Amino acid sequence: MTSVLIVDDHPSFRASARTLLEAEGFEVVGEAADGGEALRTAEKLRPELVLLDVQLPDMDGFEVASQLARLNGERPTVVLTSSRDGSDFGPLVEQSGASGFVPKADLSGAALAALMG
Repeated sequence: MTSVLIVDDHPSFRASARTLLEAEGFEVVGEAADGGEALRTAEKLRPELVLLDVQLPDMDGFEVASQLARLNGERPTVVLTSSRDGSDFGPLVEQSGASGFVPKADLSGAALAALMG
């Protein structure tokens, strides 16, 4: 079972993502509402996967992904998400160190598993 940290500033999205992912066999170990909380929580809980919203109140998801890639020890797989289309972000997804991007409307366990390799 893959452990997941969900990072999004909207509680309703976090709740629906949790329900969806748990139904598809993922273990949601934590949630965070902004980038700072995401970094602290990821360091503490060491999830295998971080589902990370691009637009957060304190820093964008690209910066958070970049910092997660520099964690000591086992680094989580980072998948960025947004209500916007991935093409809106150009090369930023790849440059951030994230494994990929899934639009919120297309979120599924299969989509995340495919990006985990």
